[in-house]
Amino acid sequence: MTKRTTGELVFAFFNTIGMIGLIFVFLIPIWHVAMGSISNPGLLSAHTGLILQPLGEATLGGYRLVFANDAIITAYMNTLIYVVGATSLGVGLTILAAYCLSRPRLYFKSLIAFMITFTMIFSGGLIPTFMVVRDLGLLDTRWALIIPNAMSVFLILIMRTSFAQVPESLSEAALMDGAGHFRILFQIILPVSKAIVAVVGLFYGIQHWNAWFHASIYLRDRGLFPLQLALREIVIMNQDAMIIGAAEAADVEMYRFLIQYATIMVAIIPMMMIYPFVQKYFVKGVMIGSIKG
Repeated sequence: MTKRTTGELVFAFFNTIGMIGLIFVFLIPIWHVAMGSISNPGLLSAHTGLILQPLGEATLGGYRLVFANDAIITAYMNTLIYVVGATSLGVGLTILAAYCLSRPRLYFKSLIAFMITFTMIFSGGLIPTFMVVRDLGLLDTRWALIIPNAMSVFLILIMRTSFAQVPESLSEAALMDGAGHFRILFQIILPVSKAIVAVVGLFYGIQHWNAWFHASIYLRDRGLFPLQLALREIVIMNQDAMIIGAAEAADVEMYRFLIQYATIMVAIIPMMMIYPFVQKYFVKGVMIGSIKG
């Protein structure tokens, strides 16, 4: 242990103050919504400003209304399908692409890497992408939210760097013993790359859980809407039809904010519950994948 200089102590002090400030900045909106979701609907509809404690007697009525709404339940199930399907497909394809790019004797490796990286800077744009999805017959299907955004070039490069740091001698020894590339990938590379795989899965999961834009473009059938698009209609567009499904028509205005807050909490709670179990891999995985070996 070395004694820290005055400059290091000053930096550590202000760094700590800054981090505490950021924690409050991030937590206050979540706390506001959480308290609003268990407040009295009448008091909530008449309240303005920050909510630091439940208004009136705490109640779970908002959550009961949300889960009584068939449209929201359907959207929730759709989101689970999209997240599980797209994340599984994305992680699988990313692993295969990263493994290929990490092999030192891959033919045209530089050209392939350049073509993949090029798509990070230049893309076809929204209209050409829509035309491709339309001509493939994916409009108004679940595949429209799974296939077009199945892979991320950024995550391919991160995972490729991680795979490249596994000693090549292990792969060469396996090849001499008669192992093929699939066996090398699944029995040598992946067991020592659990951290980066967990991080990539987390990135894909969060990306697809929060996605709503492509759903608003490719989907017209409300039975296929993900939760985030249903939430957008409730919170931003104030769609009475979504709220009437949970409350009586006469009580729409009174219950509007309660249902909005409860729906937001329902949308973010799953990610908040999953993240602590993946967080231990996060820093390690990102650092491994970001250092050029």
